[in-house]
Amino acid sequence: MERGGVLKYMLGLFFLSWAVIPLCTETFAQPAGQAAVGGEGFIDGRNPNRKPRREGDPLLEAWFVTDSIGIGDTVTLRVEITKDILQIVALGEINQEMLEGQPIELVSQTELDTVRQDGRQVKLRKDITFQVFDEGYLNLGWMPAFYLDKNIADTIWSVDSLVLMVGTYQIDTLTQNIHDIRGIMDTPMVLGEYGGYMLWGLLSLALIAAGLWFWFTRRRNLTMFGKPKVIDPPHVVAIKALEALHNQKLWQNNRHKQYYTGITDILRQYMEDRWDIGAMEMTSDEILTALSDRELPEKGYRDLGEILRTADLVKFAKFVPDAEQNENVFTFAYYFIEETKPTEIEKPEMEEGGVL
Repeated sequence: MERGGVLKYMLGLFFLSWAVIPLCTETFAQPAGQAAVGGEGFIDGRNPNRKPRREGDPLLEAWFVTDSIGIGDTVTLRVEITKDILQIVALGEINQEMLEGQPIELVSQTELDTVRQDGRQVKLRKDITFQVFDEGYLNLGWMPAFYLDKNIADTIWSVDSLVLMVGTYQIDTLTQNIHDIRGIMDTPMVLGEYGGYMLWGLLSLALIAAGLWFWFTRRRNLTMFGKPKVIDPPHVVAIKALEALHNQKLWQNNRHKQYYTGITDILRQYMEDRWDIGAMEMTSDEILTALSDRELPEKGYRDLGEILRTADLVKFAKFVPDAEQNENVFTFAYYFIEETKPTEIEKPEMEEGGVL
């Protein structure tokens, strides 16, 4: 077929669908009658004069998910259409006006949507939920749909008719007596009902006790088992930190800034713990001013100033000291701590008889 012929065919199929599908939808919305006893049509009781399904036509299947329900229950009508991908199928929209005079009410319905595709074959599905308010045998006939395929515009029908059995609840008024409402019953306490609350309560108490114990031991500088913690004096801590820093060989690997920062931080922490000054937050000049009225060895004071000034040049001016300066800084820091550490006052020994 030439390109112009294909275009004319597609345009004709498009306009035909717009002209015919609304007619089919209007057929669905005709005034409703009573439910068919012999299966003469869908909902409205008309005889659709059903034609047998031809080969190549879409396959329309419709059935109730359950074939029997109780009065007042809801039931789902499932509609599935298997068709070629090029075939156009229109399933009329059901509305409440179509159900006037019927003991059945529309609850909800889904859109006709694709649920599976296998090559050219496409399966569509739509679920319609009804609620039935009358007992008996309800036969709604066959479900119709309109379809277009090439030069065909026709109506197809479901393979089986829609049949639903609606039952009722039998109440034996002869043997069943009406009883008054019972009063509130006293039931004994069961441990299982409160076990969960007790467990959470015990866990909460344990957590509170652990927190108090941790706070108490930290406040008293005690270990977890109540023994006093062994705390090294500031000069011991500083000497250990200096030795650990020296063993890292930072300046030997051209990491001068880290080396000088480490030395000054150790000295600042030592001075803060030793003389109770905020050395960690002070500038080099402020530290020297704060220590000027302390009884420090003159050489130790000068060495400290040399360490701080050299460290500032390395950290802020990118100054690179030589190997001798790097070793001297470590030596000056070490002896500054040793010369300024607190001296232990020896207690005089008691002579015999308790007399000094």
